[in-house]
Amino acid sequence: MLLRWLGYLLLTLLLFWGAGLLLWRFVLPPATPLMVIRAVEQGAWVDYRPVRLEQMAASLPRTVIVAEDGRFCLHNGLDLAAVEEAIQDFRERGRLRGASTITMQVARNLFLWNGGGAVRKALELPLALALDALWPKERILEVYLNIAEWGDGVFGAEAAARKHFGKAAAHLTAAQSARLAAVLPSPRRWNAAQPGPYVAQRTQTLLRRAGQLNRHQTACWSH
Repeated sequence: MLLRWLGYLLLTLLLFWGAGLLLWRFVLPPATPLMVIRAVEQGAWVDYRPVRLEQMAASLPRTVIVAEDGRFCLHNGLDLAAVEEAIQDFRERGRLRGASTITMQVARNLFLWNGGGAVRKALELPLALALDALWPKERILEVYLNIAEWGDGVFGAEAAARKHFGKAAAHLTAAQSARLAAVLPSPRRWNAAQPGPYVAQRTQTLLRRAGQLNRHQTACWSH
């Protein structure tokens, strides 16, 4: 009986994920599991204003890629080179850092849950591979920039730009885009509008590195 119910659960999840992979390929998702969690925590719905990639300043995807996944245009959803670098860093410094790609973050935010755990990671990897196989890179980037958390109850580039800078995402300056990218690792602790010394320094680093991206690193989206 237990095995039968587990089979039903697995089939339900596969159908849910399959439908989501097909639907969100063409339609921006109205919400994510994390948005629902934040809404419950706050007692009010989150600030989420989905827009198309062309409605964002060209500097935003550049600096976000530099900050989160420099080989985004080059890998198949999993960045094995980043995994090897993280392992080497752990061996040399005893510090474990993440190696999640933008594609893996989209898979997690759309279909799974936040937090660690081997089960979630085991599900995240095949979902990321499926996303990369079924969606163009530009679409993955567009969805990521729309569902990323950028503060308490603030999701997506448009809501973040209006919350932190009082303007549409299309009108962000390169420095403002870099500030938004700089806080992505910890958007509820760091503030893009009022950056501390670390975020200010990271912003300058991202601006410099974004200007050094080569054509192969930016070839997978229109800009």
